[in-house]
Amino acid sequence: MLGLEGEGHARREAGLACGLALLLAGLPAAVAIALPGPAQAQATRFESLSPVAGQPDNPGIGQDPGQDGLPVLRRNRLSEGPPRLGNGNSGEAADGESSGGLTSGGASLSGPTGAEAGASNLDTRVRSSGSRTGGATSGTNNRAPISLLRQRAAPPRRLGTATKRYTQDVTQIPAPALRLSPVIQNPVVGVPLPAEAPRPQAPGLPLINPLSGVLTPGALLTNSLRRPIATEDAYAPLGIRLGSFTVLPSFTQSLGYDTNPDQTTPSLAKGSVALRSEGELNFRSDWSRSELAGELRAGYLETPENEAASRPNAAGTVRLRIDANRDLRIDAETRFLVDTQRTGSPNLQAVTATNRPIVATYGTSLGAIETFNRLSVSLRGSVDRSEFEDARLSDGTVISQADRNQNQYSMRLRTAYEVTPEISPFVELLADTRVYDLRRDTSGLRRDSDGIAASVGATVNFTRSISGEISGGLQHRTYVDPSLRGLDAPILAAALVWAATPLTTVRLNAQAGVTETTVPGSSGILTQTATLEVQHDLLRNLSIIVGGAYLRNDYQGVSIRETGFSATARLDYRFNRWLTLRGTYLYQEITSTAATASFSDNTFLLGLRVNP
Repeated sequence: MLGLEGEGHARREAGLACGLALLLAGLPAAVAIALPGPAQAQATRFESLSPVAGQPDNPGIGQDPGQDGLPVLRRNRLSEGPPRLGNGNSGEAADGESSGGLTSGGASLSGPTGAEAGASNLDTRVRSSGSRTGGATSGTNNRAPISLLRQRAAPPRRLGTATKRYTQDVTQIPAPALRLSPVIQNPVVGVPLPAEAPRPQAPGLPLINPLSGVLTPGALLTNSLRRPIATEDAYAPLGIRLGSFTVLPSFTQSLGYDTNPDQTTPSLAKGSVALRSEGELNFRSDWSRSELAGELRAGYLETPENEAASRPNAAGTVRLRIDANRDLRIDAETRFLVDTQRTGSPNLQAVTATNRPIVATYGTSLGAIETFNRLSVSLRGSVDRSEFEDARLSDGTVISQADRNQNQYSMRLRTAYEVTPEISPFVELLADTRVYDLRRDTSGLRRDSDGIAASVGATVNFTRSISGEISGGLQHRTYVDPSLRGLDAPILAAALVWAATPLTTVRLNAQAGVTETTVPGSSGILTQTATLEVQHDLLRNLSIIVGGAYLRNDYQGVSIRETGFSATARLDYRFNRWLTLRGTYLYQEITSTAATASFSDNTFLLGLRVNP
């Protein structure tokens, strides 16, 4: 044992002596390379600084200073072989990589040895006073980074080339153009059919055609205020989708009281409980080109305590627009109106009539509109027919009104010029002829006639203000029977909508023309009508409508004059989209120079409106 220990100590001492001899042998050369001369030692001082600020001796676990001064992954020491010794300035470990005569962890330099070589390869910065401002080491892998790099963390490792992602973004993934990007919107549901600009011949007006020769005061005074109410989207009916059509049906049932359902003189008036049933059907196509739309309404007023006064009424229009090309449009329209005569009407010529005869008017129109830049020319032809039901007297006698049935054929030519998108003035010419089914009426007169009219007007469409159409002119009518004097009269057609405020809307309708009569000695009736309606939304689901109507009939050739007036108030409270509570009050009055033709009437109704 002692021999073995002695032998081991001897071997260790021999190894230490050998290493000390080698170290002493290379010391002069290393000192000659690493140490500057006496003059340079005072001016230049070398330091070994850590590339990571704040950690001079610990660049990071598993990291070493790299050539660019930033930490890099530490290489496997076992694969690099035994460490090599070098003479660093601060006693640094010689654990760098040997390549081309360079010792990464020490101060050994490749190339010529000595102070000259060391001075030429060292990165030193000297102030004017001779002291170093920066700091650098003699090893290429140990150069001190600039202050900006000292504050930066290690950059993330990149995959692929530096420009690969940028090149893909530019060449393979084009940047989106917001101007050309489509905007996806949700489908709109629950919105009512868009309202068109009002026209003189729109549904609900008392005259299907201003010159058709058919008018009953009931059609004006009772049915004039029938335009649909614009509802808030949250309470608008959803409608029913049938193929490419949107259908909006509705039904209203009301209960109330009518003080004079016969609309006769106060001495003969007989009040009754009133039951009002009314149905409506609006539809519109959703075609990309052309359009088919319509508004249909029918109702029945039942008076159980006065059955003879029960009466129907209806009105409707169906329109077809065909877009033949960019400049040519073809329009077709069918229309109808059903109403009843009052028992005291001068045209009925019966004081003791026990029923209210039905009056039915229906017709169709076909026309085309050609546009030449701002100039447009339209030509429209119309055919209308009027039929009258016979009247019955209290003694059972039947009074025939077949002599009042007639057809009207008309042609209308209009030329318009669009001065601005808001105003389009026009000139219109109208020619028509009226032919009765019977050659002569009950008094032996031939009432067939021809008429011609000219008018000027304008279509206006000021957004958020006034929209509609107004025109006026003169007409002349000549009768076949020489005993009937020809008529010259003004004509007027107006339908305007004024959006006074976002909550208030005002509607005005007016017409003037010549209507037909069978009163002996009278050529015709100069008729003037006007309706004014104001709608105000008190709440999103509460609307109130007030309005009035005016009527004046001048029988030409006789001394009969009629003046009519009506006032209405209606309140609609919408519980939800499909259920509405409606209250209506209607006052009607006609004052006539003819005996038993004057009357006044009050109607009160309260009901529910259902929009499935």
